[in-house]
Amino acid sequence: MFTVVTCTWNRAKTLPRALDSLLSQDEHSWELVVVDDFSADNTATVLQNYTMQMPRMSVVHHETRRGTAAARNAGIARARGRFVTFLDSDDEYRPDHLSTRKQFLTEHPQVQLLHGGVLVIGNPYVVDKDNADSLIHLNECVIGGTFVIRRDVFDHVGYFDENLRYADDSDFFSRAQTSGIVIDSVDYPTYIYHRDVEGQLTSVWKDKP
Repeated sequence: MFTVVTCTWNRAKTLPRALDSLLSQDEHSWELVVVDDFSADNTATVLQNYTMQMPRMSVVHHETRRGTAAARNAGIARARGRFVTFLDSDDEYRPDHLSTRKQFLTEHPQVQLLHGGVLVIGNPYVVDKDNADSLIHLNECVIGGTFVIRRDVFDHVGYFDENLRYADDSDFFSRAQTSGIVIDSVDYPTYIYHRDVEGQLTSVWKDKP
């Protein structure tokens, strides 16, 4: 049902929390693709420790730092699930995250992109994609981690724009809207978005998966 794409860069300390939350899911029809965007910490060791627990995990290692959009695209290219979704390496899922999305999508088979349903831990204000000197509340944003995208959508909309340094999820969402993709949202707060981790992309103007 789901391909979960986890992009990571120097997140060895928080990556186990994310992976454990995936292992704790009520829904078991998933595979995991981890894209390590040239980490310099012990991320590789952390992933090795999960190999036995996650036989459906594959890992892509970038040999240079390529940024968030490129990491997401590398994961999407490896996807075999009907839907592609995301789990950032410093975030986590509640145990019913995937099961509630599966139920909604089963009941609404016309939906091609589902989003929403997030619990924010920490500062809810992020850099405005249109003005780097301003902050906006996350309630005014789409959050890429919550996207659940039918895999064939990428054939129509394209992948994430690797030329963007920031807000590639917002750009993808806008392109999906203009392409006529059927989009819906949920408000089950099952994606836990940690804004209490240093060096986050939405806190500072630089690339970070």
